[in-house]
Amino acid sequence: MPKTPRKQQKKVSASRRIPAALKDLWKAAATARAHSHSPYSGAKVGAAIRTSDGRIFAGCNVENSSYGGTVCAERGAIQTAVAAQGKIRIAEILVLTDASPAWPPCGLCRQVIAEFAGPGALIHACNPQGEYWSTSLAKLLPNAFTPAHLGR
Repeated sequence: MPKTPRKQQKKVSASRRIPAALKDLWKAAATARAHSHSPYSGAKVGAAIRTSDGRIFAGCNVENSSYGGTVCAERGAIQTAVAAQGKIRIAEILVLTDASPAWPPCGLCRQVIAEFAGPGALIHACNPQGEYWSTSLAKLLPNAFTPAHLGR
C-alpha cells in the first residue's frame, strides 16, 4: 500500500477536532463502522458520502467467507444512496479505518466512486486516532474509466 505523502496528512486529536465541514460525515462513518461485519480481516471500516444535494449516506464493510462476496464500506454507502434516491452525484466521501496512515479506498471502490462522482469530488481518509488526509478523485484515480467512455 503506498504511503500518503506527509504534506497531505493533517493531525487532529479525535472526531471532535475534525474540521467542522467533515464532522457530519465523520459521525455517520463512525456509526456505520461500529456495525462492520469483519470476522476474517478484523479491519472495521466505515464510510459516508455526501451527495451533491447535501444528503449523507453511510456504509460499513461486510465480509463474506467466500471473500469475493465482501462489500467495502464505500460501496455500501453508495449502494444505500442509490437505493434511497436513484440517481446520485457524490460531492465527497469520508473513509474511516484503523490504519495509520488512514487507508484510501481500494481500486474497485475508486472505480465505483468514479461512476457517481466527478474528478473534483473530495476523498477524505481518517482513523480514530485523528489522522486524516484529503485529496480529489482525479488525483486518487487519474484517467478514470467513466460512463463517458461508453458514450453515456
